[in-house]
Amino acid sequence: MDIAVIGGGNGAYAAAADLAEQGHRIRLWRRDTAALAPLREAGGIELIDFRGQRQIPLALITSDAGEAVSGADLLVSPLPAFAQADVAHAIAPHLSSGQVIYLPPGTFGSCVMARAIADAGGPHDIAIAEAGTLPWLTRKAGAAAVAITTRATRLPSGVFPARRSDEAFAVLEQAFPTIERLKDGLDGALMNAGPIIHPPLILMNAGPIEYFEHWDIHNEGTQPAIRRVTDALDEERVAIREALGYGAPHFRLADHYDDSREEWMYGNAAHERLVDSGDWRESLDLIRHRYMREDVQYGLALLVSIGRWAGIETPIATGLLAIASATLNEDISTTGRTLELLELQLLTHENMKKFLKKGFA
Repeated sequence: MDIAVIGGGNGAYAAAADLAEQGHRIRLWRRDTAALAPLREAGGIELIDFRGQRQIPLALITSDAGEAVSGADLLVSPLPAFAQADVAHAIAPHLSSGQVIYLPPGTFGSCVMARAIADAGGPHDIAIAEAGTLPWLTRKAGAAAVAITTRATRLPSGVFPARRSDEAFAVLEQAFPTIERLKDGLDGALMNAGPIIHPPLILMNAGPIEYFEHWDIHNEGTQPAIRRVTDALDEERVAIREALGYGAPHFRLADHYDDSREEWMYGNAAHERLVDSGDWRESLDLIRHRYMREDVQYGLALLVSIGRWAGIETPIATGLLAIASATLNEDISTTGRTLELLELQLLTHENMKKFLKKGFA
């Protein structure tokens, strides 16, 4: 397939290299022309994984959105949630009917991007899917290199609007055969692991993050007290899913840490491989880090607002959101992504189901 990969971060590099090695024709789009120079010089991306190091050529490396997006069968955008609306406006003029966009993960970005594309005059029959996690545990290893620690073995994903699920999955599964089909885009959003694992890690490790030059929140930072908070937070997510009629499996985060439980999205021993890699021992900016600005400000705020709408109490999520707001000196319960900001808070449960199926058409 012709696949456009959008972005220049860890996920975009991993997507471009991994999908190109599978035999797909990859067009990598990044707005920053200067940042693309090392990739253009190399002709692709150096991929590092359990098989060793090798150079993966890419069909196109460009800063021209139209050149990358026009005619692509699939668009993969692993960018942060806070970039989704801007990206949607940038690509809208170049989209055509029937294309599929994949947000791994999305934080209900499927709805956000669909609205932005429609507002920008783009086609209304675009299918946008979102996953429960990024398909790779990955970190960039240089200006033109990426290291993949492990790949997802299960990718729960939902499509917005749900009426286009069958044709969207037919495309998606050619690139991501481990996809597991969910009911709709909100089902996918409520499978997102980021707002569950990352808020306790970034907030409860605030002291060492600000004190030490480098810190690994997945190694020293994942202590039993933090894990207990994570499990309690995850139970609030599951309670919301069940209240909205989304069935099991819920991919509880506890499965990620315990190999005796049901296989999680990255398979067994994924957490051990992540810790052993050392790739997450890094300098962290507590205020600007993606875990704070995406998973707390967008993901956790969304979870709390959905809980409020569904009538489900979320004391752990609400408390973490309040602590984050104090840390940032900003009330992210109102400035983050919420059903109120998406103007969906007045929908009844039945009308929400209809909206998720039909979309903005």
